[in-house]
Amino acid sequence: MAKKDSRFEIIFKDGSQLSDEGIRQIMVDKKTGVNYLLWKSGYGAGITPLLDANGNVVLSESE
Repeated sequence: MAKKDSRFEIIFKDGSQLSDEGIRQIMVDKKTGVNYLLWKSGYGAGITPLLDANGNVVLSESE
């Protein structure tokens, strides 16, 4: 069986699950180019589109 390609790519990762700050990641949706900020700590997590200084969604090149 062929491996299915992932739609999301992690382009930045910082932090540690062992620290209070948790793990911060920036993920890119390879189909739309939208960048997301993902934060995980303990049993909680949050995700939001990454915005620039003008409030616009940050985009990368998509497929």
